[in-house]
Amino acid sequence: MNILLAEDDKKLGKLVKYMLEKKGGYHVDWVENGEDALDYARGSAYDVLILDWMMPLMDGVDVCKRLRGDNYGQAIVLLTAKDSLQDKIFGLDAGADDYLTKPFEMDELLARLRVLARRNFAPRQSDIVTFGPFTLNRTSHQLSRDGAEIQLSPREYQLLDFFLQNTGNVLTREAILNRIWGLGSDVSYKNVDVTVKMLRDKLDASGGETVIHSIRGVGYRFEMDA
Repeated sequence: MNILLAEDDKKLGKLVKYMLEKKGGYHVDWVENGEDALDYARGSAYDVLILDWMMPLMDGVDVCKRLRGDNYGQAIVLLTAKDSLQDKIFGLDAGADDYLTKPFEMDELLARLRVLARRNFAPRQSDIVTFGPFTLNRTSHQLSRDGAEIQLSPREYQLLDFFLQNTGNVLTREAILNRIWGLGSDVSYKNVDVTVKMLRDKLDASGGETVIHSIRGVGYRFEMDA
């Protein structure tokens, strides 16, 4: 399984990541705040998200609510020191599939992950996507052309993956802004245009033909025939 762990306690996060990889054999990405958790979840294909309730910038419950509002279908587990029945109900009503109270035993977390893995969640996207001379690895977040890696920022990666999911469709600037920066973000359409330009320049500079086309006054369309 591919797992996203969002935990701001560095000691605990390092330990949980290590144990999930060593004992569970899982691939684990670890972030330390809610905004990064939201960005990673929207931009990558994970089987399970493990979200700490109390995190900087955005708490785990808000991340969960936003993702479920986007019809996110993968499993979400909340980790928290809050142990009252009302807290558990609140977390589950926010869209979490499971709830684990700190402190917890790693064997229990692993057992709960095995249960979640047996359930039917939204089908995962292909981990490897090829378009023209390019290959995108959604697990490692790496883009390459003929084996040569093209360095992408996290925003550029998320944008490219969003384009790939909507090949041939026109994406408005508003849709891109909401998906990449989040609903209610105070960034402007200029941020969208700059990020699109940076991604397009990197694709073009590597020898591919332009695959991101500007639709004047509307947004952008991505074509696969690079």
